[in-house]
Amino acid sequence: MLDLDPEEQRTVRLFQDNARSVVNVSTTATYGPLFSPFFAQQQVPRGVGSGFIWDTAGHVVTNAHVIAGSKEVTVTLSDGTVAKAQVVGGDREKDIAVLKLQDLSQEQMSSLRPVQLGSSSNLLVGQRVFAVGNPFGLDLALSQGIVSGLGREISTGGMWGGLGAASITNGIQTDTAMNPGNSGGPLLDSAGRVVGIATAIVDPTGRGISSGVGFAIPIDAVRGMVDQILRVGRVVRPALGISIAPVPQAMQGRAAPSWSSQAQRPAKAEGVLVVTVQPGGPADVAGVQPTRRELTGRLLLGDIITGINGRAVRMQKDLFAALDQCQVGDVVELVLMSAAGTSRTVNITLADRERMAGSE
Repeated sequence: MLDLDPEEQRTVRLFQDNARSVVNVSTTATYGPLFSPFFAQQQVPRGVGSGFIWDTAGHVVTNAHVIAGSKEVTVTLSDGTVAKAQVVGGDREKDIAVLKLQDLSQEQMSSLRPVQLGSSSNLLVGQRVFAVGNPFGLDLALSQGIVSGLGREISTGGMWGGLGAASITNGIQTDTAMNPGNSGGPLLDSAGRVVGIATAIVDPTGRGISSGVGFAIPIDAVRGMVDQILRVGRVVRPALGISIAPVPQAMQGRAAPSWSSQAQRPAKAEGVLVVTVQPGGPADVAGVQPTRRELTGRLLLGDIITGINGRAVRMQKDLFAALDQCQVGDVVELVLMSAAGTSRTVNITLADRERMAGSE
């Protein structure tokens, strides 16, 4: 490397030091009739992505959408070793999955090289970052760019063909080239530490081509989620036991269709509207009121959440971001406003969202 300038030498070393930690993740799916004397089910390739070695026990971290719908997952290490992988667990909304390499020899296990984890909390816009992965199924490739923005909200509803409001908060925006196949690979800082996981790109063409706007899941959030998956097989997320919707426009003071004589004329407010409250859930116990319709047909709007733990809630994403910082069993303080304009504060003990049947 004598002919390279110091910056090039650092970049080459960064790739060499991390290449052994990055893997190719390929999946197959089963197609064909379940029961037929004429046609057998077939295993066909479904897709490829990237991942990285998390620990010496053989755990690999990748995106949940990389392995979604797969029947079989195969991981190819940097030295060409191919291993079957078991899905330990994951979380679709946060787009995280953990795999466990299978049937490796003791020598192969001892040669695994986990990544070095950094921190995403101290990232700065403008600092250099690097993506290592397998774009378009090619062998390991390196691309570089800068942190273009921080605190981005990455919608994950579209990854699954749904219309939900699921999202990843505090996402990292970068102009580092990321293409199909990069998903699940690490985003590194200039010291070679993982600061994020490549997860999505903005693609105006619809052809899966990088436009210079890519997003990564911050590693600080990934740490906690991976730890939970390794302990219990899933991400344990807290819930209030409600479903929510944006506040009607008439309550925000913007133009809106006229309210019928049978509807309640609401006060102006910013926040999120409580649509339903799960019976016996945390919000129900605390007295949070849902939206409901009286026998006469009159619509009674529910409580409006305007704050949580001292933070303003103006949109749904504000509530999601606040809950992402909490754990099951935490007590949160909600500021509520009734449709008539009366404000009150309640304390709610958060429950396990999965046991609350997917409510917020």
